[in-house]
Amino acid sequence: MKIQFIPAIILLSVFASCSTGNKPVDISPEGKAKDARYETTKVQEQALSSYTRIPGVLKPFNQVNIFPKANGFVKNILVDLGTRVKKGQLLMTLEAPELESQLQSANSRYLQSRENASASAEKYRRLKEAAREEGAVSQLDLDNALSRMRGDKAIAEAERSNVSSVRTMQDYLKVYAPFDGVIVDRNISPGALVSAGKSSDLPMLVLQDLTHMRLEVSIPEDYVDKVDLEQQVSFHFNALPGEKRKARISRSANSLGNMRQETVEIDVANKDNRLKAGMYAEVEIPLKSGSTSLLVPNAAIVRSTEKKYVVTVSGGKTQLVDIKEGMKGNDLTEVFGELKAGDEIISPANDEIKAGEKL
Repeated sequence: MKIQFIPAIILLSVFASCSTGNKPVDISPEGKAKDARYETTKVQEQALSSYTRIPGVLKPFNQVNIFPKANGFVKNILVDLGTRVKKGQLLMTLEAPELESQLQSANSRYLQSRENASASAEKYRRLKEAAREEGAVSQLDLDNALSRMRGDKAIAEAERSNVSSVRTMQDYLKVYAPFDGVIVDRNISPGALVSAGKSSDLPMLVLQDLTHMRLEVSIPEDYVDKVDLEQQVSFHFNALPGEKRKARISRSANSLGNMRQETVEIDVANKDNRLKAGMYAEVEIPLKSGSTSLLVPNAAIVRSTEKKYVVTVSGGKTQLVDIKEGMKGNDLTEVFGELKAGDEIISPANDEIKAGEKL
């Protein structure tokens, strides 16, 4: 009896389990996906790091493109590419034969007008002396002589100014260095015809002052009010690894350019001439202490060809909020947009999430 009773109990238990109303649990991947929910996190507000790293480019402190001031032919070139020059040093001479003819003609007219003015002055003097005797010279003749003297004197002054102008044009045939520097470009040779007033032409010479230089850095609009101008900046040049330098910001444009950036400049000494114009540098711009920014996880940012955005959750529905990125860390990224600290966002997010979805 005991041997037959045990199988009967087992059979009853099987029937009992089949007769219950419980449904089997779906443990397949599809079943899990039906119950999955997006993970969310909060927008954080934290203090910024003590600096931000921005690229900069080295430029000469002074640079000038030297164009001719008068039409002529290149006679002599006394400098070449790489020549170091001093302020006031003669760089090149031009020749213009027509200016010599103009000077002679202007000088002749001046001499003639000066003689006429001298004769008019002498005539007026004599008439004035003769007028002391009553009735010897009429007042009209005396007035006419005075007017003629003044007119001839004015003509002589005009001709003298014309001579000075032509001589000034001749002085333009000699080209001098406006400041100490290095010739970095030369585009003419002796015998070349050069013309004044054509900005489309290449400059004859390009002179740069390289003894000290300007490190130009463009600060993005979002950081403009956070830069600490009282602290020194640190920078190093990509061409000179391992050499870190420090200096203060020398000047600021106080205006945003076309790229919505403010340009600041840092004066850099270059006495050993190791630095070259055009070198790129990485500049660590100090930020004001206490400045805070909004941070989100890197995975929360959705990047498309049209925009960058994060997906916020409000009232159980999703919203797409456009953002701009700032500094980026290993896990968090600084963002700018219509966000505030504590906003709930989806992370990780993807472009399959649409606005208005119910969670």
